[in-house]
Amino acid sequence: MSGSGSPFSHNTCGPRPEDVKNLEPLAHTPTHTKQLWKFRLRPDDDDEPQDWWFASTAIPLLAATTGPLANVMSIAALITSWRSNYDPAFPGQDAYAIGFDDPHWCIGLNAASLVCGFVGNIFLLLNFTRRVRYIVALPMTIILWYFATGILMGITISMNEKVPPQRPNQTYSQGFWHAVIAAVLYLVSSMLLMVNMQGYFLGHYPRHFELTDEQRNLILQTMMFFIWLAGGGGVFAKVCGWSFADALYFCDVTILTVGFGDFHPPNDVGRGLVFPYSVGGIIILGLMVSSIRKFAQELGHDNIIKSHVERRRVNTIEPQEETEEPSKQTAPFMNTLRRVASRKPRIVMLYEEKDRFDAMRNIQKSTSDFKKYYALTMSVLAFGLLWCVGAIGFWKAEAKTQGLTYFQALYFCYVSLLTIGYGDLSPTSNAGKPFFIVWSLIAVPTMTILISDMGDTVIASFKRGTFTLADWTVLPKAGLYRAFVEKHPWLYHWLKKRSEIKAEKERFAGGLPEPEDEDIDLRPAKTVEEIAAQEPSELDDHLLARKLAIAIRNTAKDLKSDTPRRYNYEEWVEFTRLIRFSRKTKRELAEEEEEEGLVEWDWIGEKSPMMAEQSESEWVLDRLCESLDRYMRKQKRLYGTGQQKRKAPKPGN
Repeated sequence: MSGSGSPFSHNTCGPRPEDVKNLEPLAHTPTHTKQLWKFRLRPDDDDEPQDWWFASTAIPLLAATTGPLANVMSIAALITSWRSNYDPAFPGQDAYAIGFDDPHWCIGLNAASLVCGFVGNIFLLLNFTRRVRYIVALPMTIILWYFATGILMGITISMNEKVPPQRPNQTYSQGFWHAVIAAVLYLVSSMLLMVNMQGYFLGHYPRHFELTDEQRNLILQTMMFFIWLAGGGGVFAKVCGWSFADALYFCDVTILTVGFGDFHPPNDVGRGLVFPYSVGGIIILGLMVSSIRKFAQELGHDNIIKSHVERRRVNTIEPQEETEEPSKQTAPFMNTLRRVASRKPRIVMLYEEKDRFDAMRNIQKSTSDFKKYYALTMSVLAFGLLWCVGAIGFWKAEAKTQGLTYFQALYFCYVSLLTIGYGDLSPTSNAGKPFFIVWSLIAVPTMTILISDMGDTVIASFKRGTFTLADWTVLPKAGLYRAFVEKHPWLYHWLKKRSEIKAEKERFAGGLPEPEDEDIDLRPAKTVEEIAAQEPSELDDHLLARKLAIAIRNTAKDLKSDTPRRYNYEEWVEFTRLIRFSRKTKRELAEEEEEEGLVEWDWIGEKSPMMAEQSESEWVLDRLCESLDRYMRKQKRLYGTGQQKRKAPKPGN
């Protein structure tokens, strides 16, 4: 083959240096993404890291919650007339106003808006279930909800310009304000989904939603709740002779157990329907609130709590890495000589490992406190925001009909949030009732979540203090002092040493024989000094196997405990020996302990057992069972089975 057409010579086995300089670099071809102008679209099988976690997960579920609520408000806006005449006997009182028919163009456009909002909600649901592609379903939802918003805004503005209510004898009814709130909900939901779509176009996450069971349950329960709310409004409007808007307000107050008393069933049929309706609504609401709390905890744990742990862990590791950096720049051979020459005594190595163990324990404790009080702080902030902002809304809405002051509005919101419902104050204006429906459906579940978070912090601390006071005073618990001693190893070893000295004096005085060795037990564990004094060569495999069986039994008991068990450093050292011995010889085990220490992982590293998703008891039990399995297979290889011995040929055959 001639070399004239090639930049490489035919008598060489590779390119010449001058030829390599003339070669053009290959164009970069991305494997997981494709470039489209400045956008970066990621396919479904993408496994790259994801960010913008709030936009990718929380926003779609928030839209899936507000979408059905906007549909319910839009239904109320369609069914209820938008203008009302004041009753001459009660001038200026919205509660006694009587509605009259709206123009046909208003009703037709209102129905078109409802259809757009409902179909957009269906597309969002199909997007979650992957029945329709993300790139099709989400833009359709956004466009349809924008259409619904535009139609509602157009007819409200046209109504106010062309055929407004004649003041002071007429006013806007609840239907008008339901339409205004529905338009706001559609608009906010569409804008949020646009943020989600922007994150996808910029390549922050793939186009599909990975819904957990709790998220699926939340979507289903939200849909069921609003169907129950709207359906109940229709039934009670028919049975009790109310308007649909008033019946919807009554159903909301009933399900949330506020019970102002301003609306109540006027006949026995309505009273009988309250029994099943209230129970069913409260159950669905409870399930929905529980799913919201679990989703918030899950979202916070995956994105905020883990970031806090990683930040604390990195801040702990970095100072140590800076001290080790100079040694990394020397030759590997010199590093080996330095490591051999500067081999630390076992006791020093143990204390260094224990320091890292204690540092990780401190990280765990701070993370646990951060997790509880972060959730409590967020709940308190949400409660305060809804309380104060809600009070502003009711102050403005009820100023004309009731002359409500801001302090009275704060009092009303507080009584409503706690579902006390004295009934001395309640919304009476046509704007106040629709606002209360939306506000209460957000505020009351938030209050419930706040109480749950307080149960994990403030109430739990008070409960522990009460139990501790009772245990040590009027209601002492059996085994309390033993549990207290075992919880503090230094106290246990001090008492044990005192008892041994006392027993030794008694034996010396009475000439009694030495006591027999006690049965093997791992708890409480030995001290660091005792572990350092014990050589691996002194441990027999059969003795370690017995300890392994006892450790499996004790760890299995720990799994049944109400509170997750956390082992101290000395216990972890014993567990590590029981995990190691079945896969290494005594010599290998001794060399590994001299080189790497008695624990085979870095406590602050990514592979630390404290970073695992499992509890410590689950993690230890899995590794101990694996060690037992290796030990049994080793014994089988060494000695064989009894059946193989029986089948072995006799000598001389």
